[in-house]
This record gives sequence, structure tokens and C-alpha cells, in this order.
Amino acid sequence: MKELVEVIAKALVDSPEEVVVTEKAEGKNITVELHVAQSDMGKVIGKQGRIAKAIRSVVKAASSKDHIKVDVEIV
Repeated sequence: MKELVEVIAKALVDSPEEVVVTEKAEGKNITVELHVAQSDMGKVIGKQGRIAKAIRSVVKAASSKDHIKVDVEIV
């Protein structure tokens, strides 16, 4: 899931070299933290959080076949 979030985020931002994705696993729960440049934060979140919600939906759909729960946090 880390790679999926990284590919999506790098496609959205102006500074792809500053995108950092970390993954923390706790049993069947995985937390993916997305760090982007301060100037790109709005591009990743989107108006009313629509882009962030879409990223979470894509990751949830991709993780459902493995029967794991993935939370995406934008830091």
C-alpha cells in the first residue's frame, strides 16, 4: 500500500522529491503516513478534502482483497 500512496501523491504535487511515505503495521491494521511539502498540502487534500477522501477510497479498495485495514494519514 505504501507504493500505491506514493505513486498517487507524486502525481499530484509540484515537488515529488519531497514526498515521503511511511508504513506502520499493527496486526491486520496498517497506518500509512503521507508527508508532503507545505506548499503541496492543498493539492493532496483538495477542496473540502475530496482528493484525500479519494486516495483513502482507492487504498481501501486495494487492501480489501488482502483482508487488511489501511488508514491513510496526511501529515
